[in-house]
Amino acid sequence: MDKLKNTLGLLLLTVGALAVHGYHPYAEDAEVYLPGVEKALHPALFPVGSQFFEAHAGLSVFSKLIAGSVRASHIPFDYAIFFWQVACMFLLLLACWQFTGSIFVSSKARWCGVALVAALLTLPVAGTALYILDQYLNARNVEAFAAVFAVGRVLRRKYFAAALWLLFEAAIHPLMGVFTLSFCLLLVFLKEYDLRTQLVAALLPLSTFSLRSSPAYHEAARLHSFHYILNWEWYEWLGIIAPALLFWWFARIAKNGRMENMVLLCRALVIYELVYFAAALVISIPKRFEVLARVQPLRSLHLLYIVMLLLGGGLIADYVLKNRAWRWVVLFLPMCAGMFFAQRSLFPLSSHVEWPWATPKNPWAQAFLWIRENTPEAAVFAIDPNYERIPGEETVGFRCMAQRSRLADYGKDSGPVSMFPPLAEEWFAQLEAQKNWNQFNSSDLDRLRQQYGISWVVLQPPGIAGLACLYQNSAVMVCRLQP
Repeated sequence: MDKLKNTLGLLLLTVGALAVHGYHPYAEDAEVYLPGVEKALHPALFPVGSQFFEAHAGLSVFSKLIAGSVRASHIPFDYAIFFWQVACMFLLLLACWQFTGSIFVSSKARWCGVALVAALLTLPVAGTALYILDQYLNARNVEAFAAVFAVGRVLRRKYFAAALWLLFEAAIHPLMGVFTLSFCLLLVFLKEYDLRTQLVAALLPLSTFSLRSSPAYHEAARLHSFHYILNWEWYEWLGIIAPALLFWWFARIAKNGRMENMVLLCRALVIYELVYFAAALVISIPKRFEVLARVQPLRSLHLLYIVMLLLGGGLIADYVLKNRAWRWVVLFLPMCAGMFFAQRSLFPLSSHVEWPWATPKNPWAQAFLWIRENTPEAAVFAIDPNYERIPGEETVGFRCMAQRSRLADYGKDSGPVSMFPPLAEEWFAQLEAQKNWNQFNSSDLDRLRQQYGISWVVLQPPGIAGLACLYQNSAVMVCRLQP
């Protein structure tokens, strides 16, 4: 009966989290992750430009996992990725619930920790450009619950189960899996080995990357300045300093309460944070270490933030909220309202929850959907390489939503390039070919057609004279080039 009640409670929190944080299936990094799934389902898609997502997808089973589930279930693609998104939210909260069982005795402390994570799913993780959980399906959402399950198993000394979760996480997202592995090793070594061994183990992941760079790669790195901690704003630095102070405070409380697992966690988290903080400084200072930015050591904060919320929530329940219902309301109602309005401000022209059966409200999304349904699979498009920064576009990914090839862009394609330097030259060449896009005329488009085989173009009104535009709305024109 208790398991049923807990499951129902977690399902209610999942529904509440969806209502607060929304769902935007083709936003932001969906442009990096979903095309790999779409190509796995339909190999004829993306005859041009697939290298910008396949290099990334080739290191992960994420695309194969999602595509396999679509084939096995025969569920339409849009419904399948919605189901996966909701499942990731539920499984993260389930992992958090099980994790808190190793720390807290009272159920109210456990529920408060889990509820705090649910309320803050779209909390930015310092200056890393990550959320606790994104509003769209991607590999990070899948690995997030695996990471928490793995750490929870280590706390219970169920090392074989922890190893299975770590293997699953590494298969989904190898880089994030390295951070979780190093933290799990640190937890074990704190009990068995000396501090020097712990630090070496945590630093091992940083020894496997090449230092080769190029002017083209430098351009991609420049577009991801958040990889370099020296470029962070002062308030983003607080996102590193504050957790270390909180864990020191939590450890003191835990010692007085004889909460041994919390003391262990806090010690491990401080060491873990300091090691990766030092690594971030090392790659930010000398330019010759620029390529090491793809290690992104401060993405280690993602796991740290989840644990911080769980520990903080449990302590708040035990020492502040207790059994006073009005205190819970005072804490969570403004917090959820603030997160809701923050998300609405990011996507004001889109539905808060973009249901898979509903027509999109955003005019760019409407145009991309028209392209998916009315143009040949082999069509190659040109679009403003800065299109995701156009006001009102709301980071809707062209490639993933339209399911058509396009030339390289400044935004999302620069991410894989920053991870895979051999892509840099082709990426930079395509961007140079699209330079001064806003001043393009029909002869510039003809040059792109001859050079890269584009057959269609997406423009903003009033467009370019002489083109046959088959679709137009308030924001977008879709035009076919004549051979």
